[in-house]
Amino acid sequence: MTQELQGFLESCPPDLQADCASGILLAAERFAPTKRWHIDTTLRVLMTAGTHVRDDAVANLTQLIGGAQELHAYSVRRLYSALTEDISQQPLVQVAAWCIGEYGDLLLEGSCEETEPLQVEEEEVLALLERVLQSHMSLPATRGYALTALVKLSTRLRGDNNRIRQVVSIYGSCLDVELQQRAVEYNTLFRKYDHMRAAILEKIPLVERGGSQVDEEAKESKETAQLSEAAPVPTEPQASKLLDLLHLLDGPSGDAQHPPPLDPTPGGALIHLLNLPCAPPPPAPIPNLKVFEREGLQLNLSFVRPPGTPTLLLITVTATNTSGGDVTHFICQAAVPKSFQLQLQAPSGDTVPAQGGLPMTQLLRILNPKKAPLRLKLRLTYNHFGQSVQETFEVNNLPVETWQ
Repeated sequence: MTQELQGFLESCPPDLQADCASGILLAAERFAPTKRWHIDTTLRVLMTAGTHVRDDAVANLTQLIGGAQELHAYSVRRLYSALTEDISQQPLVQVAAWCIGEYGDLLLEGSCEETEPLQVEEEEVLALLERVLQSHMSLPATRGYALTALVKLSTRLRGDNNRIRQVVSIYGSCLDVELQQRAVEYNTLFRKYDHMRAAILEKIPLVERGGSQVDEEAKESKETAQLSEAAPVPTEPQASKLLDLLHLLDGPSGDAQHPPPLDPTPGGALIHLLNLPCAPPPPAPIPNLKVFEREGLQLNLSFVRPPGTPTLLLITVTATNTSGGDVTHFICQAAVPKSFQLQLQAPSGDTVPAQGGLPMTQLLRILNPKKAPLRLKLRLTYNHFGQSVQETFEVNNLPVETWQ
């Protein structure tokens, strides 16, 4: 049946591709006989209708590949070959860049028993990722995947890293703020923390995927940290506590990678609006919440539910400072349970001025597909009055409206 659906997907009208692709991916998720079949099926969908797949397709496939150690070499070769043929399907490019960054060393190790022999040189891999970075078809998120892959390859390849460092330095002046910030952080990693680079950029641990609903519910009790790539490179005292950061909420750490955008499909939202006899009433406001206060530094959370997206919650973190000294090197990191998806946007800055100056803000986008009660843990790191401060706490008094 999947073969028939894939054949239909290749020739069906564009307005049916989204539903068909979604149906194939859901069926593969539930009924895949083997992991390799599941990977092959998902890859074919991404190669055929990558622009029409669901937002979670990239995260699901990277998790599937990451948990199948025996298929790492096979997956990276399949994705590399697909990427050399087409860089227009953005979800496919994102998964391929992630996989090349993680398992680029396996790509260069000669033949793989499960694929045709593929001889790849280091220069070819770097040139392909540079092509993705320079392509006008690449989204900012895709460029972020490619740039991170290049940096990871600096610890996977045996050649000189000067080419990688030059590419990264170029994007330190990119017009896209998030890509620029990432490039600046990677440049700092090369310059100041080169002795830690191999440890920081090591391969992510294997990820176990649950089978039954009972297994899923048991695993959801063990939370996983979802830390933003946009967080600045840690200073020396913070870097020494890197392992502690990776175990925030006692969950396995993931590689630095942005989850896919959580915005709803504009066309889908429009269809729902056209079916309504009148505009829906505005959602009831969710009260703001003060979650932290110390020596004049105060942290407040405000909540917004975008219309038409009941599973999406936007949280704005606002830091104000009424003390007589600036709060510098301010970093806010967040973690949520495994059943949620968390995306941290880049903060407005890393300094909270004294005497009630301009506040610092940061946006958290949380997707709650199961509408479960929200649990949120925050970690603050900053310098104040010449002292380095680190605070980790769980927000337990979230308004009930944040998950209903």
